[in-house]
Amino acid sequence: MSKVVITQPLHKDGMAVLNAANLETAVSNSGEPKEYLPFVKDADGLIIRIGHIDRATMEACPNLKAIGRPGIGVDNVDVKAATELGIPVVIAPGANTRSVAECAFAMMFAAAKDMIRADKELRKGNWAMRSEYKAYEIFGKTLGLIGYGHIGGILAELCKAVGMSIMVYDPFVKKEAVEEKGYTYCETIEPILVNADVISVHVPLTDKTRNLIAKDELAKMKKTAILINCARGGIINEQDLYNALKNNVIQCAALDVFDKEPVPADDPLLSLDNVIVYPHMAGQTKEAASNVATIAAKGVAAIIAGEKWPYVCNPDVYKHPRWANK
Repeated sequence: MSKVVITQPLHKDGMAVLNAANLETAVSNSGEPKEYLPFVKDADGLIIRIGHIDRATMEACPNLKAIGRPGIGVDNVDVKAATELGIPVVIAPGANTRSVAECAFAMMFAAAKDMIRADKELRKGNWAMRSEYKAYEIFGKTLGLIGYGHIGGILAELCKAVGMSIMVYDPFVKKEAVEEKGYTYCETIEPILVNADVISVHVPLTDKTRNLIAKDELAKMKKTAILINCARGGIINEQDLYNALKNNVIQCAALDVFDKEPVPADDPLLSLDNVIVYPHMAGQTKEAASNVATIAAKGVAAIIAGEKWPYVCNPDVYKHPRWANK
């Protein structure tokens, strides 16, 4: 019987797919290679909900045929190594798109209305904080999107519906595709930093996007700006963000993702009352969790069975000798 290791339990619908495929499953409850390696050494598949995998770990697992990611982010997988070793990396495109967009939308309102801080203060008996007038209306404000993929596109539609103007920076999207929606296309990130009231990040974490927003970028934003990250930790420099929030360089940030996850309890950002934090669960609605788990499980099961599954981030892998007769 073929074996699949999961770093954390999948949604029950994904587990059902693996069971129906007659696959033995084991849960490592850790995403650190040195801790899950004993589980995966003889495994045919690995599904990473948390954690990462590097070349050395792949090479230590001679039976490994598939790596699954319940989502689209693969910054935690050495994709180059996987491709060179003939291992497809399964992703779940579009499965949690709406959930993440809705989370960013909700964070925007929570930040603009100062909801989280107000809740905490009222529970302390501070009724007077209602007269601080930090909350503001979203209508007529400007959303700046850094990244205009499926998630950014849905968020833009939601924000347009409540009367916001939309600015878009994405060098991989054609200007015409943005302007036909009535949005403003930006050649660089600069106009968004300077003019947007709300800035929402929706790009993958790469060498080029790491620290994309740091001290200099934060300094260019409005003092009333809200910065949202539901993409990946590391895109925003967290130390610089902490300093900016502490010194009121910007008004508020809302973060679903962090450079280090799980976030340590003593992380300085957690001590601030002008940051909304969320435990990387923007895509963890009931619907999305089922969708991403099901797609990842189906893909891993199919590849283990010798099928060329289409939803992989490294389609060139099928040119590898391991796939020559399939």
